[in-house]
Amino acid sequence: MKKILISSIAVSALFFTTGCETDFENDVTDIAVTSGEANFTTYVALGNSLTSGYRDNALYIDGQNESYPSMIAAQMQRAGGGAFVQPLMADNNGGLVFGTTPIQGTKLYIKSFVDGSPVIENVAGAPTTSVTTKVTGSLNNFGVPGAKSFHLIAPGYGNAAGLLSGTANPYYVRFSSSATSTVADDAANRNPTFFSLWIGNNDVLSYATSGGSGIYQSSATTNPATYGSNDISNPAVVAGSIQTVLEKLKAKGATKGVVANIPYVTSIPMFTTVPYNPLTPAALGANLNTLNTSLYGPLKQALTAFGAGNRINLLSSTASNPVLIKDTSLTDLSAQLTAALTPSLGLPTATAFGQIFGQARQTTSEDYILLTSRSVIGTTFAGAPAPVNVYGISYPLQNQHVLTKTEAATVKTATDAYNTSIKTLADTYGLAFVDANKKMVELNGASGISFDGVKYTAKFITGGTFSLDGVHLTGRGYAVVANEFIKAINLKYKSTLPQVDANKYSGVKFP
Repeated sequence: MKKILISSIAVSALFFTTGCETDFENDVTDIAVTSGEANFTTYVALGNSLTSGYRDNALYIDGQNESYPSMIAAQMQRAGGGAFVQPLMADNNGGLVFGTTPIQGTKLYIKSFVDGSPVIENVAGAPTTSVTTKVTGSLNNFGVPGAKSFHLIAPGYGNAAGLLSGTANPYYVRFSSSATSTVADDAANRNPTFFSLWIGNNDVLSYATSGGSGIYQSSATTNPATYGSNDISNPAVVAGSIQTVLEKLKAKGATKGVVANIPYVTSIPMFTTVPYNPLTPAALGANLNTLNTSLYGPLKQALTAFGAGNRINLLSSTASNPVLIKDTSLTDLSAQLTAALTPSLGLPTATAFGQIFGQARQTTSEDYILLTSRSVIGTTFAGAPAPVNVYGISYPLQNQHVLTKTEAATVKTATDAYNTSIKTLADTYGLAFVDANKKMVELNGASGISFDGVKYTAKFITGGTFSLDGVHLTGRGYAVVANEFIKAINLKYKSTLPQVDANKYSGVKFP
């Protein structure tokens, strides 16, 4: 069970604030709704969890009904569009069960408030959605949570027999047409007259949310079967996979649609909520001076002698302080630290210090502490001796807890390469294009965006657009995305689809 205490957010800050600028351009009273040069009779949407309506770390009915494709489809129906059918889950708690074994947990919600701050936990109860109970009938939403670009064209991705080996996706297993089908083929076989495609986020996201635990497959590694689960996909693989999807759709006559690029994942609350310097003098209390005298001071003195004194500085008694992390990109000075500290600490203790702090440094504003690491900071690590066993304070946060500036730069490099290809493909195939990355930059700006007086930003909980998992959107956030797709469709195909009213959809889930 996941439990997160959001200690820096007061109850009064959970209400939406107003803004002076508006992003809401809907005026259906004066504009006739037309399809323009497009045909919305059969609209299909391809993508990953963002397309499915995933939110609060789960897929559930209410979230699916507020997916951005379902919002777009509702506007298309006013211009001749047909029904939009989704592979709905069995309940509103989320989660999946394979046989009798839960394989995906229930959704997150705000259970209570402690000292004015929300406590986030999983909804109690076992999942009721069986992976092997097939969804029947013709579908329109082919968003598959967890899918990377190459998964959309992978035969067997919906084969239940591959669940134990990890070659199949349980969400796609529910609605795949056969054991050998692909997501792209199933979507193309609907003979769509219009489509949307938003894929590629997960090709970098798993690397980022694991703290850079994978590698960047940027060379000649074009076989994704050889990739680790947290690797960054080769840009050529992403581009080739998207092009293959587009070709499959084109072969079925679907030549009109809209594609979107990839936002920088480091701009979402998973990476922007916990500051790099959360250790206030008040929180450290009397330990601050002790830490400086017995740990930070000796470490800095020793590291300075090795030309690495900038890794660690003394803790400030007047300003917030950064946390300790392990940075595997640094030269490992374990042996040097052990030798330098042995005379004063003795060999056993000096050896432990060398191993713990050989690649340690304090965070800077260019590092990203994961939202899920907030609950780790200040806890003790059983594998280290006291007092050098407190995560982030006297024991470094590990690789999975932080995306370092070096790792973040790798993510950006890959994302930029993906986005260049996506825009090129959109132009080549004559499709509408959504600059989702630009919209995220706007949401992250000081003013954000506003709809009829309600302000939206990318801030965790208070911004209104992101759900409790810090990665996926709320209904209101998906409405913001839907409007970007609608704008792009109208611009490209001269249609007049009205935008949706983001304020009519749900935000963060409260008790």
